[in-house]
Amino acid sequence: MLYEITEEGIYIKDRSQFNPEHILECGQVFCFEKVGDSFIVYPQDKYAEIMSYKDGYLIKTTSPQYFIDYFDLKRDYNKIKENLLKFEIMKKPIEFGYGIRILNQDLFEVLVSFIISANNNIKRIKMILNNFRLRLGKGEGKFKSFPSLEDFSACDEQFFKSCGAGYRASYLVKLFKTISVEDLEHFRNLDTPALQKQLIALSGVGPKVADCVMLFGYKKGDVFPVDTWINKVYNQYFSVCSNRAKIRADLIEKFGQLSGYAQQYLFYYQRSNNDSDKN
Repeated sequence: MLYEITEEGIYIKDRSQFNPEHILECGQVFCFEKVGDSFIVYPQDKYAEIMSYKDGYLIKTTSPQYFIDYFDLKRDYNKIKENLLKFEIMKKPIEFGYGIRILNQDLFEVLVSFIISANNNIKRIKMILNNFRLRLGKGEGKFKSFPSLEDFSACDEQFFKSCGAGYRASYLVKLFKTISVEDLEHFRNLDTPALQKQLIALSGVGPKVADCVMLFGYKKGDVFPVDTWINKVYNQYFSVCSNRAKIRADLIEKFGQLSGYAQQYLFYYQRSNNDSDKN
């Protein structure tokens, strides 16, 4: 991946492995806004604006090292795509979403975000998470920091309902009383089956949310979140099945350690070619 640090931030020198629209709209993250032809991202307490620049993109930020890691810029995604292109089913999705990169996100923010995402749509997920930031986050202006576990722990069920969380409010109150940031970090030492078991034991976390947290928070490649769109892909290209656990197992057996990457390309391609924003 060709990039360099400049006075303004990070200059991505080519577009073959980086496209902000592909990255931010493939279902893995919610802390972003599209403004004209540019994107604003605001994970944790950081901020960057991404715009077209020369033959690539400029990530305008005062935290370049953070965003080099966040956008996984040290990883060669051409190699990942080459391996996935051995599968016929991946050709159109990779051509369509060639600029996808799986972000290195904060574990706590990912966990809260995907609990909110369950049975929800992108617009509403972003609204709820932004309400959390506006009411509990630190900083000036619109893009405040994501609240800490301590901030959330002081809030009751009514607070979360007032932010739009609905039935998830009771799950969040229970979660924040039983989890610690240290617990989440300790889970990094677990293999995928053990990690899945620990996550599903948490309040508000089901199999699909657990897979999303493992993929987007823990960077586990051997997971395959299955939602409506992946279910449709499976039924169209493999066999008719409504058992999502079986679909997940079959796709992981097929794609192995590249399962998470395959899921992102397939999910983005399938959802982008339909008229819905359901996550």
